[in-house]
Amino acid sequence: MPRATKFLKEDIIEAASAVVKKEGLSAINARRVAKELGCSVQPIFYQFENMEDLRQATILHIQKIYQSYMIEGSKEELAYRGMGLAYIRFAKDYPDFFKILFMGDSKISPTEFIEKDNMGNQILEKGAEFTGYDRTEQEAFHLKVWIFTHGIASMVATGTVAFTDEQIEELKSHADDINYDVAKEREKIVRHDVMSHVYAYGQQCPKAAGIIHLGATSCYVGDNTDVIIMTEAMKLVRTKLINVINELAKFADTYKDLPTLAFTHFQPAQPTTVGKRATLWMQELLLDLADLEYMIGQQKLLGCKGTTGTQASFLELFEGDHETVKKIDGKIAEKMGFAACYPVSGQTYSRKVDARVLNVLSGIAMSAHKFSNDIRLLQHLKEVEEPFEKNQIGSSAMAYKRNPMRSERIASLSDYVMADALNPAIVASTQWFERTLDDSANKRISVPEAFLAIDGILDLYLNVVDGLVVYDKVIYQHFMKEIPFMATENIMMDAVKRGGNRQELHEKIREYSMIAGEQVKKYGNENNLVELIACDSAFGMTREEIEALLDPKNFVGRAPEQTAEFLAEQIQPILDANKDILGVKAEINV
Repeated sequence: MPRATKFLKEDIIEAASAVVKKEGLSAINARRVAKELGCSVQPIFYQFENMEDLRQATILHIQKIYQSYMIEGSKEELAYRGMGLAYIRFAKDYPDFFKILFMGDSKISPTEFIEKDNMGNQILEKGAEFTGYDRTEQEAFHLKVWIFTHGIASMVATGTVAFTDEQIEELKSHADDINYDVAKEREKIVRHDVMSHVYAYGQQCPKAAGIIHLGATSCYVGDNTDVIIMTEAMKLVRTKLINVINELAKFADTYKDLPTLAFTHFQPAQPTTVGKRATLWMQELLLDLADLEYMIGQQKLLGCKGTTGTQASFLELFEGDHETVKKIDGKIAEKMGFAACYPVSGQTYSRKVDARVLNVLSGIAMSAHKFSNDIRLLQHLKEVEEPFEKNQIGSSAMAYKRNPMRSERIASLSDYVMADALNPAIVASTQWFERTLDDSANKRISVPEAFLAIDGILDLYLNVVDGLVVYDKVIYQHFMKEIPFMATENIMMDAVKRGGNRQELHEKIREYSMIAGEQVKKYGNENNLVELIACDSAFGMTREEIEALLDPKNFVGRAPEQTAEFLAEQIQPILDANKDILGVKAEINV
C-alpha cells in the first residue's frame, strides 16, 4: 500500500488549528484532526512522529497568527497603542488561541513566548518611542499598560463582556491623564474616594464609562496598592539600613583596638574597645534587617476577592467558571511581582499585616534610639561626639555648648515610631467580621508617617556615624583614672609571685583603695593608688613595674578579636551581597 503523501504538514497544522478554534487545545487527537481533513489518520503520522509534535506545531502556528496581529498594529501611526489594540483584537478574533497563549492552557507561558520571538523587545522599543522613557522607566510603564490591556483582552476572549476598539482606545488614551479636580469635587458629593475616581475616569471616557471598575471593589484598588507601596517602602528602608551597617562597620574596624572604659549601670566596668561597642549597635541592626527581609518576603497581595472575600461577583462575570476565577489571584500576583495573594480574606487583607510591618519599623527605631542614647552619654563624657559644623550653634543662650542635637532628633523620631506602632495593632484587634471602615483614616496616617519617620531616623543615623569624632586622649585619661582599681588583682598576683602573702596584700589593697577613692571623690585629686602600692615594700614592685601592668590593651580581653571576627563573619557577607546599593550619604540641613 503506497504512503499517503497527499497532505502536507501545513495542511495538517491548519486542520489542527481549526479543531482548536472550535473545541480547544485538548480536542486535538488523530481521529478528530483526520475528520477535519477528510481522510484517515495515516497522513498525520506520516508527517508527524506523534501527536505531541503536532500539538507543538499547532501552538507555533497560533503564535505566528498572534505575531501577525502585532506586526499590523505596529504599523499604525501610534505604534505602541496600535500593538495594544492588536492584542485585544487577537483575543476577540481568536479567543481560543488567546486562551492557549495567555491564559494558562499551554505549557508555553506568555513570557517564554515573547522572549522566544523577541516580540517583548519590539513592544518595549515602540513604547519608549511613544513615551520618551528610558528602558527602566519604560518597563515599569509597560507593566501598568500590560495589566490593563491583558485584563480587557482576557474578558473579551472569555466572552463575558463585549468591548469595542473605540472603548478600549478611549480608556487607554486617559490611563495616566488623571483629572484630580473632577474626582475631588465628586468626592464632596458621594463621600467615596474610589467611586469618585471611577466617575472622573468615566467623564473622560463616556463611551467606556459603563465598564470601568467592573466586578471590582474599592479594596481591590486600595488594599493591593497599599501592599505594593509598603513593600517598595520596606525595600527603600532596607537600602538605608544596610548603608548604616556599612558605616558602622568602617567605624568599628577603625577603632577595634582602641581601649575604652565599658559601663554597667553607667559605672566604670571592665574595659572594652571603641570598635567592639559599635558591634553592639550593629548586632541590633542585624536583627532588624532579618525581620525586615522576612517581612518583605512574606508580603502578599489581597488579589481580587470581591465585597466579602468570596469572589462572587467574578464568578458571575465569568459565568460560573470556578477554574478561571481561581486563576485570577495568581495572575494578579504574577503581574505585580508578588509570589502570591492571600488565599482567603474578607473585603480587606487582614489589618494585622499593617501591624506586622510597623512592628518591624518599631524595632529599627528601638535600635536607633539605643545608639543615640549611647552617643549622647559619650558626648557628655567628651569621648565621642556627633558631627558639629564649623558655624553650628549649640545653644541660643550658652554659646560654648555643643549639644548632640542629631542624636536627640533620632531619639525623638524613634519615640514617635514606637508609639505609632500601636495604631495598626489597635485597628487590627477591633475590626468587625469581613470589614469595617474605622481602619481607613487611621492607616492612611499611621503607616506612611511611620515610614517617613524611619527614613528620617536612618538619614540621621547615617550622617552621625559618618562624622563621629573620637577623642582618644580623653578616653585614655578616663581609662587611667579608673584602671588602677581594676588592675589590683593583676598587681596582687604579680606581687605574690615575688614572694608576697596573698591575704596580707589583699587587705593592704583594700585599705589603699579606700584612701585613693577618698582622694578622688572627696578632694578631687588624682587617683594615687599606684603610688601608695609602690611605696609599700610588701609588694616588692616599683612604680614603673606597676605602671607596665596598667597598659590598657591588657584589660580588653578578646574585644579586638571579637570585633574583627564579627565584621568578617557576620557583616562582610551582607555588604558583599549588597555592594550595588552601598554608598548612600545623608545630608542633614538643620
